[in-house]
Amino acid sequence: MANANKSEQPMPAAPGEEKRPPVMESITQLGQTQPAMPGESNVLTMTIIGQIEGHIVMPPQNKTTKYEHLIPQLVAAEQNPKIEGILIILNTVGGDVEAGLAIAEMIATLSKPTVSLVLGGGHSIGVPIAVAADCSIIAGTATMTIHPIRLNGLVIGVPQSFEYLDKMQERVIRFVTGHSQITEEKFKEFMFKTGELTRDIGTTIIGGDAVKHGLIDMTGGIGEAIAELNRRIGERKKQGGGMLQ
Repeated sequence: MANANKSEQPMPAAPGEEKRPPVMESITQLGQTQPAMPGESNVLTMTIIGQIEGHIVMPPQNKTTKYEHLIPQLVAAEQNPKIEGILIILNTVGGDVEAGLAIAEMIATLSKPTVSLVLGGGHSIGVPIAVAADCSIIAGTATMTIHPIRLNGLVIGVPQSFEYLDKMQERVIRFVTGHSQITEEKFKEFMFKTGELTRDIGTTIIGGDAVKHGLIDMTGGIGEAIAELNRRIGERKKQGGGMLQ
């Protein structure tokens, strides 16, 4: 009979089954890094890639950014005194309009410094997310596509449907023009331009042109983005809004 007082020893992990670090698990499951822990970075890096998934789950072969993963992270970052800034990296084709606007509104209303960096592409509803940060940066080779809102699936052909679409589009226009230097007239010109896109309406803007028209603040890469974020964090600390002790 076994000794009941003998402490049980945990079984050793089988080769190849060692537990992965929490950060790696977070990247694998969510495509995101975790908010900083003591001794780690004071910056939360948030990636928005592929298609922004809203209320409808995308097919498994699609690379997606799920808004229900991003919003809790932003709430946690706002509440965590060890997080002093947020870096948003975009390479997205766009996606669900309401989900994209929800993410953009969350970023715009954070009290901590934010910097966005468009790499590859920040298309469609990715545009409001990019301009929502305190400072927006775009790589020289990156592109941004501006086009009217498009609906997929069944659309009821009644005036109310088109009124809803028009109101949703107006929300996007107001947000972008309210958080960037581009004028409403120029943004609408890009949005309704014909002959440039395959769907024959809209405009693709490349790197420096986005800066020239006031849509994005500056061109640069990851080095410039981190330097700008650190500069803003330093200014906030000087103003007495730094990390809580």
